[in-house]
Amino acid sequence: MKHKKVKIKPPSWLKNWLLRNVDLSAKDTDELVSRLRIAQQKNIIAPNSLSMLEGVLQVDNLQVRDIMIPRANIQFVYHDDSFHSILNRVLESGHSRYPVLDKDLDDVEGVLLAKDLLKYVGREQEFDIDDILRPAIVVPESQKLETLLAHFRRSRNHMAVVVDEYSGTSGLVTIEDVLEQIVGEIDDEHDHIDDKLDIRQHGNGRFTVLAGTEVEVFNHYFKTALPDGTFDTIGGVITNEFGKIPKQDESLVIGNITFRVLRSDSRRIQLLEVQTAKAA
Repeated sequence: MKHKKVKIKPPSWLKNWLLRNVDLSAKDTDELVSRLRIAQQKNIIAPNSLSMLEGVLQVDNLQVRDIMIPRANIQFVYHDDSFHSILNRVLESGHSRYPVLDKDLDDVEGVLLAKDLLKYVGREQEFDIDDILRPAIVVPESQKLETLLAHFRRSRNHMAVVVDEYSGTSGLVTIEDVLEQIVGEIDDEHDHIDDKLDIRQHGNGRFTVLAGTEVEVFNHYFKTALPDGTFDTIGGVITNEFGKIPKQDESLVIGNITFRVLRSDSRRIQLLEVQTAKAA
């Protein structure tokens, strides 16, 4: 029996409250964000709520390539790995989902959920990965995050393999990665504090860098000499260069590096794209 899809509408009290307190007659996204910021300054909207509203509006402009975990950082298991080998990988990394490979990252056979290993505890000799292997979702680098989030919701999957124009695996993206664009960074007990994880390489001289990355770490990684005395983070340096809180997609060049703002709110830059001169 097919279940009828029900469209969820915002409650009438919320719609009436927004119409009464916030001027939503904006011509474009920038104007709408500006009016939402004014509403926050008048204490109509809480700062955290404003950040999430801006995140929702920005998600529509971001692509999977902007937030994906790059190929080099993917945690995976092989199809022929033993139960104990896979269990050790799970214990080391602490992730809940893993691509299952045949020979290499361009040959993903499916996805393994760590929780599915539990039924083999005490009877490891019966382990057969094919019995618990789930199909992998494959998405292109250029897919919009809004489309990806809708895909995740429809399929009830939480992870997708990202491929480039030649169908090679270029990265991995999870529903958590998408939600972080709206609510900010989501840390759990398995997240490791490692500054270099704030810098992700995507190939061809392109990187994404969390704005909270320390200037000293950034300089060491990119062999640059940005001033680290006045500002602690790369976001602080870029904000100072702009002379304001820059909007999404605004860019500037410092030395041989081009910085583009991928995500920001009314208070700070959150995520940057860094393009080195070698890619030009």
